[in-house]
Amino acid sequence: MPYVDGFVIAVPKDKIETYKALARKAGDVWKEYGALSYVESIGDDVPYGELTSFPRSVQAKEDEVVIFSWITYETRQHRDAVLEKVMADPRLKDEMTNMPFDGKRMIYGGFDIFLQL
Repeated sequence: MPYVDGFVIAVPKDKIETYKALARKAGDVWKEYGALSYVESIGDDVPYGELTSFPRSVQAKEDEVVIFSWITYETRQHRDAVLEKVMADPRLKDEMTNMPFDGKRMIYGGFDIFLQL
């Protein structure tokens, strides 16, 4: 079964186009180094919940939109190898230091898929 990295972030609405450009560039780099897929999605139906919700999880403000993203790999070991190459790639260096969102509020993690229908 594939391995998945998942991310949830809040991006200011006035920086969405900047984020989309970054995502396209990053996606190309990830795919070049072997990621099976690279997906970025923008919140369309993500209400602010009483206790839990996507917006609450990243402390989204009124002027921000939630982005939910995932990258798939063959295995965890494959992910680790791809990620090492991506992090060393100079094409993303500036973007990693000047992200169009608050990286401190990003939620991320790696997951083993146990069911895929």
